[in-house]
Amino acid sequence: MPSRSMQRYVEIAREPPAEREVHERLKDFQEIAARFTEAEAQRQASRCEQCGVPYCHHFCPLHNNIPDWLKLTAEGRFEEAYELAQSTNNLPEICGKICPQDRLCEAKWACTLEQAGHGTVTIGAVEQFLGDIAWEKGWVKPRRPRQERSEHVAIVGAGPAGMAAAEELRAKGYQVSVFDRQREPGGLLRYGIPGFKLEKSAIKRRTDLILQAGVRFIGGFELGRTAALADLQKEYAAVLLALGAYRPKRLQLVGAEKTAMIDGLSYLLASMDEPEVVLPSGIAAENGKALARGRHVAVIGGGDTAMDCLRTALRQGAASVTCIYRRGEWDRPGSRRELEKAEKEGVEFLWNAETRSIQSQSVSMIEGNVHSCVGGSKATLFIDQHAHIGREAYRLCIEADFLIAAIGSEPALPKEYGAPGLATNHKGALVVESQTGATNIPGVFAAGDLARGPSLAVWAIRDGRTAANGIHRFLTMQATHERSLAKA
Repeated sequence: MPSRSMQRYVEIAREPPAEREVHERLKDFQEIAARFTEAEAQRQASRCEQCGVPYCHHFCPLHNNIPDWLKLTAEGRFEEAYELAQSTNNLPEICGKICPQDRLCEAKWACTLEQAGHGTVTIGAVEQFLGDIAWEKGWVKPRRPRQERSEHVAIVGAGPAGMAAAEELRAKGYQVSVFDRQREPGGLLRYGIPGFKLEKSAIKRRTDLILQAGVRFIGGFELGRTAALADLQKEYAAVLLALGAYRPKRLQLVGAEKTAMIDGLSYLLASMDEPEVVLPSGIAAENGKALARGRHVAVIGGGDTAMDCLRTALRQGAASVTCIYRRGEWDRPGSRRELEKAEKEGVEFLWNAETRSIQSQSVSMIEGNVHSCVGGSKATLFIDQHAHIGREAYRLCIEADFLIAAIGSEPALPKEYGAPGLATNHKGALVVESQTGATNIPGVFAAGDLARGPSLAVWAIRDGRTAANGIHRFLTMQATHERSLAKA
């Protein structure tokens, strides 16, 4: 009788990949988690219950065939498992590294093992293993088209949405040009996510693969300055806008306008070990790898961007790092696992703490040059902290000499990039048709944070794939219509 390869969750406990010791990982920006060995990946994949109705598949934005490639992994059929994983995901190992699986496929509402008390399957770690081993074994190949098409598509934005769309369109035979304000493709995956979560070599090999398939990349391009949307429409058969949501939200506090402060995204961009990084303000960042060294850092905000800022400051040698968030730790929007890592590394948290005002002698706001934010005097934050709902708040005073506001970002309005005719919703995101990504302007499509609002990379990949299919349908119908007219 053959040995049972699946449903081994009783005899095998959940064991995520081992993490480096805190004192070691705080010395550098390398990834903190090890990768599964082949045997470990097989054992952990074999815990899958193979549900008749796989909620992990449902709650994955890409609807990955998770139970199927877990079964193949458990059986040691790694190449087949990878092929299945990449068939629905343009960046499988990257999603394995950075997706908040505890809110998606590994959440208690997605994995029935978690509900039963056995611990969820380590889906993300297995996905990362499959992607990494595929690169090592040479299974990853550029998706070159079988037949070329004459239509040329422009994609503005080289983040996960833009690059996913580029790969899908190129595979269908279209000529594709991707434009971006940064020097290299990758978007926030390359320039905004710290190396301890995603080493840059992982995103570079993926973007290089897409370029090897025949996609053309043009850096240093800014829509509305380098060229207008109307110019692209004249030159290209279709245009996809995947600009992201880079405009930081501002703190609406007494004294904030007189305080030297940097937004979370600008801080992360400036801290990258990349040349000539362009900040949301449009100004090139100076070397910011030691911005927080010796400083008492306060981060206002509690999402995953705030966690990245806190952990980056620790690695830069900050004297102290404090997170101030207006809600409780279970009410924050980000991943619980990211919070636990920050706590383990030494971040101090003030929960249910609402910053009421800031007092500082400095009068310079950050408008591009991040170094000016550490040149002023100390700031005092006046905070109301609620120990219990309905009880009177405690008044706290916190001193810091490096303030980071990580309270979110939003898409730029169309008029800011020279496309005032595009329709937006009440949050400033572009209005698109959900099944195609089409905007109100024929031939112009949008994907990712620009159309969805700030969200996860996995949602951006889904939007990029959706928009690619929408563009293909649009151009195919257009070509059919032109042929009908020619025959008439």
